[in-house]
Amino acid sequence: MEVIPGLWHAGPHHLNVRLRQKLVFFVPAPRRGIFDLATGGCTRKIRVTMTDGFLTCGVRLGLGWLALAGGLVFAAAPVVENRASPSAVVQAVGLDEARWTEGFWAQRFEVCRRVMLPGLGRLMEGTNYTQFFRNFEIAAGLAEGRHRGAPFNDGDFYKLMEAASAVYAVTGDPDLDRNLDRAIEVVARAQRADGYLHTPVLIAARNGDTHAVPFRDRNNFEVYNLGHLLTAACLHHRATGKTNLLAVARRAADFLERAFAEPTPELARHAVCPSHYMGMIELYRETREPRYLALAKKFIALRDLVASRGEGGDDNQDRVPFLDQTEAVGHAVRANYLFAGAADLFTETGDPAVWQMLLRVWTNVVERKLHVTGGCGALYDGASPYGSRDQKVITRTHQAYGHDYELPNATAHNETCAAIGNVLWNWRMFLASGEARFLDIVETVLHNGFLSGASLDGTNFFYTNPLRVTDPMPVDLRWSRTRQPFISSFCCPPNLARTLAEAAGFAYGKSSNTIWVALYGGSSLTTTLDGPGRVRLVQETEYPWSGRIRLKVLEAGSSPFALKLRIPGWAANATVRVNLGPVQNTSAPGTFFELQRRWTAGDVVDLDLPLFAQRLEANPLVEELVGQTAVRRGPIVYCLEGLDLPEGVRLSEVCLPDEAELRARFDGRLLGGVVVLDTALVARKAAPWTGALYRELEPARLEPVKTQLIPYFAWANRGKTEMTVWLPRR
Repeated sequence: MEVIPGLWHAGPHHLNVRLRQKLVFFVPAPRRGIFDLATGGCTRKIRVTMTDGFLTCGVRLGLGWLALAGGLVFAAAPVVENRASPSAVVQAVGLDEARWTEGFWAQRFEVCRRVMLPGLGRLMEGTNYTQFFRNFEIAAGLAEGRHRGAPFNDGDFYKLMEAASAVYAVTGDPDLDRNLDRAIEVVARAQRADGYLHTPVLIAARNGDTHAVPFRDRNNFEVYNLGHLLTAACLHHRATGKTNLLAVARRAADFLERAFAEPTPELARHAVCPSHYMGMIELYRETREPRYLALAKKFIALRDLVASRGEGGDDNQDRVPFLDQTEAVGHAVRANYLFAGAADLFTETGDPAVWQMLLRVWTNVVERKLHVTGGCGALYDGASPYGSRDQKVITRTHQAYGHDYELPNATAHNETCAAIGNVLWNWRMFLASGEARFLDIVETVLHNGFLSGASLDGTNFFYTNPLRVTDPMPVDLRWSRTRQPFISSFCCPPNLARTLAEAAGFAYGKSSNTIWVALYGGSSLTTTLDGPGRVRLVQETEYPWSGRIRLKVLEAGSSPFALKLRIPGWAANATVRVNLGPVQNTSAPGTFFELQRRWTAGDVVDLDLPLFAQRLEANPLVEELVGQTAVRRGPIVYCLEGLDLPEGVRLSEVCLPDEAELRARFDGRLLGGVVVLDTALVARKAAPWTGALYRELEPARLEPVKTQLIPYFAWANRGKTEMTVWLPRR
């Protein structure tokens, strides 16, 4: 049989094949069913059997085009395959079920597909800056040389493979399929016979280093890399139906099972940036192999082995026992990956102690440690627990959550990967609970602190995402305030690419007879529900620039179902109409509004989320922000760039009076087309500071200044300039 790539669809299934004797194709779960077989205008019933993930039809036909339909709901390609997770309230939809069609997110998906993914592919296959793919070639014996690059470069390459798999799930691009197969062949050849796969160690051993053995250095990121391998392999398997990368992942997982059979405390401390929690649970979901779920539980439990001996620290979240955590501490990427993995664990086990811990930490982040842009991990360097009486337990932290209300602006770190980890965590919290408050965080991060990590053209990247940039800066910081094509720590760009490629999967969820509309943007959904069967929707909107959203039902199945529309936490006075009928008030902000009815093709739902510029203020315990204000319109946070100030006016001299009007205006020629906020600031002209720390207060000389605020995600796309999110009020 020859399968034509890219024609996998959810629901009643149509698969284009050239059939010779027996039909065999992959589906993720073993099942049985009766199908209609249609070929050449003739339809007949056939019985099919699926075992070990393969479907076999014992029929003989001549060459021709085959269509299968009926009886069985085929798996799509979700990023999180939680349909069988006992404690999941909402099921993720597949990337071939939900897709962006037009507007804001469709444009960004296209930049990812056309520019970012190919550009990262060229960079990672080349050797100009460092080595990614070449390291695998050397480890496989296909090239000579030494390992170059960071120890986590393997994991970054796996992220690129996941991004390519996600784009393939949507587009069916045969070039992506071929490139993935070529990369997988080399990765598989590099893998050791026992399943171990980490190119720094493999290359050193190949070059004669007798000290090159696994797990000598906890900061060598071996398990982190393998976690991204597992995640990439699962999505590749769902997107393509191929088992080549999944086989590599299973061998790696089996190696980890043997390696951690009797772990020492030192071995237990190899949970640096623990992507392997999510990866191992996803591998269990994909294969239904109980050993993998048991290993994921063991990995998380091992953290207590470190804490109980007093050998852990807050930078890696292992100073206190896992379930005793009450706040987010230390390295923000490590923390967010830990909490995302724990949320996955909860959906499989239903352990209430895990959920209560997650809620405690989540509340701490949202109420005390989250920037208005959704950025987190505000500190370059710090110490935790802050000011502890027991100084022996204080740990040096970096790229870290600080203490409560410690949210600097000019020196904010806010790594792009931390923002992505925050999305992964909150998306899983939503799937586990069905609560809209977690999606409010997902939406804020995606539209602001995540999207700012890449230039609008998809070619340059931020590692950190500050909320204020001045000239000069108050301190010399180690990461650039301009986006770069390459960053020595290159974890963020491929992470950005995979998240952009997968973002449509966050737009919807489903349960037995419910479709959850989680994020807004021009999109379509084709899926199946238990009762109604096949359902097709399209979403038409200019969101986030406009709050008017229209949902059209194209196919409605055979029985009633519910549409749950998320009402964002910022959206007061939202209204809805069905088929242009009476206007209804929706539920409160930060909840879902449910429409339950017998839908028919042609039904229309109009949701209106009033958009207006809102001034925000911070808790007065955030000392840097006392007397300052930020501006948000819908999910978009705004900033002021120095380029938009008149000649001779500096960022440090302006304020935003409470009475200043903020007028929204769409500018299609600016920054790819954005809504700007026209306003009038007040500039307080003052004498230059000449090295003094304090001086006598001078009388204010105030001048009006007309300017515009732009979306934060789009700053630094017009050249080097000053920027601030927060402005003094008067």
